[in-house]
Amino acid sequence: MRRTEFHNREKETKEVMSILNAEPSLITFVYGPINSGKTELINNLIKNLPKNQKVFYINLRGRLISNYDEFIKVLFDVEHEARYERIKKFLKPVVNVLPESYSGIPIPKDIFLKLFKEKEVEDAFVYIETVFRAFYKNDQDPVLVIDELQVIGDLKVDGLLIYKLFNFFIRLTKELHLAHVFAISSDSLAIVNVHSEAMLEGRCRYLLVDDFDRETTAAFLEKNGFTDDETSVAWEYFGGKPVYLIELANYENKEAKAEELLMLRTGEIKRTLKRVKELGSEICIEDRSYTVRYSGLVDALKHFVVHDEIDWTIVDEISTAFLVGKNVLFVDPVRGIIKPQSRLNLLAIREVIANA
Repeated sequence: MRRTEFHNREKETKEVMSILNAEPSLITFVYGPINSGKTELINNLIKNLPKNQKVFYINLRGRLISNYDEFIKVLFDVEHEARYERIKKFLKPVVNVLPESYSGIPIPKDIFLKLFKEKEVEDAFVYIETVFRAFYKNDQDPVLVIDELQVIGDLKVDGLLIYKLFNFFIRLTKELHLAHVFAISSDSLAIVNVHSEAMLEGRCRYLLVDDFDRETTAAFLEKNGFTDDETSVAWEYFGGKPVYLIELANYENKEAKAEELLMLRTGEIKRTLKRVKELGSEICIEDRSYTVRYSGLVDALKHFVVHDEIDWTIVDEISTAFLVGKNVLFVDPVRGIIKPQSRLNLLAIREVIANA
């Protein structure tokens, strides 16, 4: 099987390492268009971190989380009886015997069942803080990574869980300086909502992981055996979207494959608009349901016939939220712009509007 190695993220890697080398003080939001390489960046960093940094990586992708029970199951890595002996003294020896990274917060089964039964999210946070203190006191700096943050954006447990969760993250970073916290999402509107709901002003920073620029794309494609003409085709159709560049490397007739993918994406956007036009649609924003208007969606997309990106105040909130949710558009909350999720989406939008 042909594998594509991690490619040049020097700028973003330096930013993350600079954060990790300083005392924890802010929550770091890692954001960017879908499939721009955010998770790959973090996973590559995890593999290469020094031994004194212990990573707790929790990926919410593909998880159905609609209540507290499901949230707790995802958050913890339950230690069953066979492994329980290693942490029965409440994590005193754990820092020396467990691996450098974890798929959840390690917890003995009996403690997990108690938390699960009582359903007190605050108790779960107290336990996590205790775990992190155990590592910290043994000079093992905890790093908590929550990937695909948007999955829990609307989850409520005695109020908005996201509010409680991020207030806990503030305690870990700004108040206790105990652990670095990274929250990753392709849905930047979810980050904006979290920022508002959890009152994170002055308590967080943003790290953009965007598609490759042209120079990086050319270097990546040259390494993967692309000719100059093939590189031009790849850039014209896909820009610097890593996932498409990797896909294209597997095909001999790269232009034909690019055309096929453009046709497919154009059809998907057409069908999305057709369904709204014929069947109608609604979207929930801040606990209220709003009607999605076909004309509003078309008006929003028309801006990209002549522009690659626009000011985010130009498009109405309902259309923006709907098109972001369908992975057609991407909102950059730091720069205050909206753009298609990829070069392929931009070309597909122009095809759709030209034939509307």
